Amino acid sequence: MNTEKKPDDTLIEIDHVTFGYDASRLILNDISLKFPRGKVTAILGGSGCGKTTLMRLIAGVHGVNSGRVVFDGEVVDWRNKEQMFRLRRRLGMLFQFGALFTDLTVFDNVAFPLREHTDLPEALIRDIVLMKLNAVGLRGAAGLRISEVSGGMARRIALARAIALDPELIMYDEPFAGLDLISMGVAAKLIRTLNDVTGSTSLVVSHDVPECMAISDYVVLMAVGGRIVAHGTPKELMESADPETRQFTRGEPDGPVKFHYPAPEMAVDFGVGAAAG
Repeated sequence: MNTEKKPDDTLIEIDHVTFGYDASRLILNDISLKFPRGKVTAILGGSGCGKTTLMRLIAGVHGVNSGRVVFDGEVVDWRNKEQMFRLRRRLGMLFQFGALFTDLTVFDNVAFPLREHTDLPEALIRDIVLMKLNAVGLRGAAGLRISEVSGGMARRIALARAIALDPELIMYDEPFAGLDLISMGVAAKLIRTLNDVTGSTSLVVSHDVPECMAISDYVVLMAVGGRIVAHGTPKELMESADPETRQFTRGEPDGPVKFHYPAPEMAVDFGVGAAAG
């Protein structure tokens, strides 16, 4: 009998995680997920459903209220500075608004994590930066200042910086927000290509269904209240008969997902009938 242990294909496990910034409102409510190694997983859902919060917990920006976040078999402890430094060396983050340093050049923005986290000589840093910029099609823009580039270019510069350290995990927070259709297509193709070429694991947080369905291996659909509505392959979600899943994937205005945030009756808020009492 073959007793050889097979390698675990799970890079990140979310194990019964509950989280809220205060006791009055939960952002994530007892969710459990596994993100496979080497794949692109899209985390979809409307605004306020906890997608970005989930990424922050994975990165150790916040600690869970209960449950566990496990990165490659190791429980993430945001209070352990030594562990956080070591784990963050293994991940890259593309922030929603780029978070580029406006007083630095394109080159120096991409070089920043290399200078902060390694002792590499400047000659080698130069070669790495130019390779990363070339990968996103912007090697010729290395000498420009951030004020001189377009929004789409800035997003690609931020991506080059995110992959500067060859991370095992790349997390993208709304990578398609504010982009025109061409830039959106370029960004989507880059995410897929970089994942396949580098063998990294990619988590893409977004509410843009078509782009994510086109490039993802797996999809997780979240809803307000920190619920997991559905998860599976893009094909499985697009063919789902679940009303909430169908409404989101098809962009239908009417369905289980309501436009209005829960509120008391207007008569209560405006005091209608109070004078009569």
